[in-house]
Amino acid sequence: MKVFKRLTLLGASILVLASCSITQPLAVTNNSLGDKTGSSKNTCIFAAPAAASGAGYVISSGICLNKKYGIVEAVEKAGIQKVGAVDIKITNFGLFRTYELIVAGE
Repeated sequence: MKVFKRLTLLGASILVLASCSITQPLAVTNNSLGDKTGSSKNTCIFAAPAAASGAGYVISSGICLNKKYGIVEAVEKAGIQKVGAVDIKITNFGLFRTYELIVAGE
């Protein structure tokens, strides 16, 4: 019985600590990429899968912790004047997700 409890605890720990990450482009402009990059991170609990639709793209869902999350925060952090490209990185940890917007520009 002790072995079963240990294996159950080990399996639960692996599921909680395992993650899957994907990075994809979100927007591109005619401006050059430049040498500045800024990012804005958000952690969401009980997040639903992000889905693309004809009207737009859901970039976060669930109970989110960062209220300033967005392209504006990333641009202000890096001091970017002209945005060249925006990428989104989504990391799934099971019960929660982290979203990161990565902005490149001049």
